[in-house]
Amino acid sequence: MIRPVSFANNEQTVKSNHFQQSMVLSPKVIQEKALAEFNSFVAELTKAGVKVLVIKDTMNPQTPDSIFPNNWISFHEGGIVAVYPMEAHNRRKERREDIIEFVESQTGIEINDVVDYTSAEEEEVYLEGTGSVILDRVHKIAYCAESSRSDEELFIEFCEDFDYDPVFFKANQDVNGKRKPIYHTNVMLCVGSDFAVICLDVIDDKKEKKNVIQHLKKSGKEVIAITEVQMNSFAGNMLELQGESGAVLVMSKQANESLTKEQLFKLEKHATILAVDLKTIETLGGGSARCMLAEVF
Repeated sequence: MIRPVSFANNEQTVKSNHFQQSMVLSPKVIQEKALAEFNSFVAELTKAGVKVLVIKDTMNPQTPDSIFPNNWISFHEGGIVAVYPMEAHNRRKERREDIIEFVESQTGIEINDVVDYTSAEEEEVYLEGTGSVILDRVHKIAYCAESSRSDEELFIEFCEDFDYDPVFFKANQDVNGKRKPIYHTNVMLCVGSDFAVICLDVIDDKKEKKNVIQHLKKSGKEVIAITEVQMNSFAGNMLELQGESGAVLVMSKQANESLTKEQLFKLEKHATILAVDLKTIETLGGGSARCMLAEVF
């Protein structure tokens, strides 16, 4: 997790991220609120028995979205790291070699290879890490919803490199009465060990929807459907982590409050729910709990 030093609404990402909103607050107050939410999140994770590696962001270069590291890096079995191309120019500055070195030193995991896809930026082609790609690491299935930040060909290349079965589809949300692509797959889909939370209403094509459901069920997932309204409250932006006493399902307070008793009951069969208040980060950043976590697998 990256502790923010100058969190802000990123003007370079707002065109494709329809979750981003503005707040009438000074930059100083925004940073203070975001930092308080971040620190509380780290404390709650630690309390739940999840080991957290925290790296402080730098003032220069300015990276308003550095709090969302999962978009530029992912960790894989065998000490392999993937580094990704990102659409916004100022987000590319978030990529730091010292962070990889820090993870290596703190975990004792030897980084054996770094698979670098960033040259795709020269062709204006992007795949934003585990924002774009949802990994079923056990069954080696990868899910990706098409957007300006999630390219099909590069997704297929990633799946070939990491030996995943690709499931590609289109996912759209209502924006002022029009259907527009959802910027990241991880706001509409979460794949856990034996469950999946998914907003099926945003997959408009019936064949694509059927294909996604079939892959989820074939791999033994209990499919828990959420509505588009719930998705807009970040109910799809969850991540299952391993705590000292078992599985911990992380989400925001807003996401948790949007879920029904029946949905929560289903989720609680699979993991202990950890819900944290991320209102400032969600509103201005257009991302939530899952986006803030670059899991070390």
